[in-house]
Amino acid sequence: MSLSVFDLFKVGIGPSSSHTVGPMRAAYLFTTRLRSSGGLPRVASVRCGLFGSLGATGHGHGSVTAVVLGLQGEQPHIVDPVSAGPGVRAVQEEGVLALLGEHKIAFSLDDVVLHRNERLPFHSNGMVFEAFDDRGRTVDRREYYSVGGGFVLDEDEAGRPVLVEDGTATPYPFRTGEELLAHTRRTGLPVSGVMLANERVRRTGDEVREGLLHIWSVMGECVDRGMSTSGVLPGGLRVRRRAGGLRARLEAGGGDDDALAALEWVTLFALAVNEENAAGGRVVTAPTNGAAGIVPAVLHYARDFLPSFGSEAVVRFLLTAGAIGILFKENASISGAEVGCQGEVGSACSMAAAGLAEVIGGMPEQVENAAEIGLEHNLGLTCDPVGGLVQIPCIERNAVAAVKAITAARMAVRGDGRHHVPLDKAITTMRQTGADMKDKYKETARGGLALNVVEC
Repeated sequence: MSLSVFDLFKVGIGPSSSHTVGPMRAAYLFTTRLRSSGGLPRVASVRCGLFGSLGATGHGHGSVTAVVLGLQGEQPHIVDPVSAGPGVRAVQEEGVLALLGEHKIAFSLDDVVLHRNERLPFHSNGMVFEAFDDRGRTVDRREYYSVGGGFVLDEDEAGRPVLVEDGTATPYPFRTGEELLAHTRRTGLPVSGVMLANERVRRTGDEVREGLLHIWSVMGECVDRGMSTSGVLPGGLRVRRRAGGLRARLEAGGGDDDALAALEWVTLFALAVNEENAAGGRVVTAPTNGAAGIVPAVLHYARDFLPSFGSEAVVRFLLTAGAIGILFKENASISGAEVGCQGEVGSACSMAAAGLAEVIGGMPEQVENAAEIGLEHNLGLTCDPVGGLVQIPCIERNAVAAVKAITAARMAVRGDGRHHVPLDKAITTMRQTGADMKDKYKETARGGLALNVVEC
């Protein structure tokens, strides 16, 4: 088994899984490597270079802050978003950083260098960490790559397949959608059942269930915070939070006779999550931060507008969505810096559509069809964040994609599962489209809306 559903859904902080969560993980890995090698006490200074997309949008995506936090020993799933900012400001003011919280060195934010026009060969999101002793001699040097969704590879792993078998045998291994469907046909299991059987190789069924319900609870807390917080998002664009105001209007307006009221709530749920993400709050990477609002919004739709919704539906939804997410990691990418936003919002829309299709009674072929529809109509989507911030068009894009996922699921379940374009072909097309896409449309903030809005 290469990937778990818990690799696709991870608790972290905003605004970006590849530009915030990834650099924090990389910095933490580098410092723990120093400690395990015995080199930490000899370190007098540390320098980090951010290349490619990280260098181009590092400030807007919080990459510099993330590196500082990681060097201090913080990890994305446990860092306190409230104290993170003040902690970094203290480092800036005092000029001192405690590596892993235990070894103090002189440090300036200028020691994190943004190489805006350079990239490392393996991936657009490259980082180089260097540690020096008090005579300027290198204690250690390491390259890391943030390859999307918070996944980090070091220089030894770069160039290998992202998913490497670890020797753990699973009952139903799959790398393509067709292989996944073959397992469901042979066993009679739904997609979620295949995924659960594979998960149980490493965890008990109860542990899988509890872990997924914890993910769901974090999603719910994020929605609640987003719906109850007002003000302006950080970063300089002066983007107003809208979720709180929209919630008040929906609750005051009744809307019992409005056939589309459910979709307005879905929009609200997605806006709430992505405004929290843009503010650096705690979110679930699903499968990225830039697309973190889609799966929670569709799950909240299921909670509020489907009959007989309960915890088992949550588990089945997330297992199914996770199975589809594995196909994207195996055969394409979920990195906006690598394939554009089709790899983030497109994959999340596909995953959410599949999860919903299963919980509303879709057979495996209909689930696969829902995933394909969700992706097909996001093909070619660029990643062009205005000002390098995960705000415009990212926040609204999640709301639109959440509605699209619901449409895809319902369309597929109304059919019989037969369709012309297999999911595998759509994923291949997404990978090829990403390869053909110019770099300025891949999370560099140098093309598309990012260019034209600033010019206006």
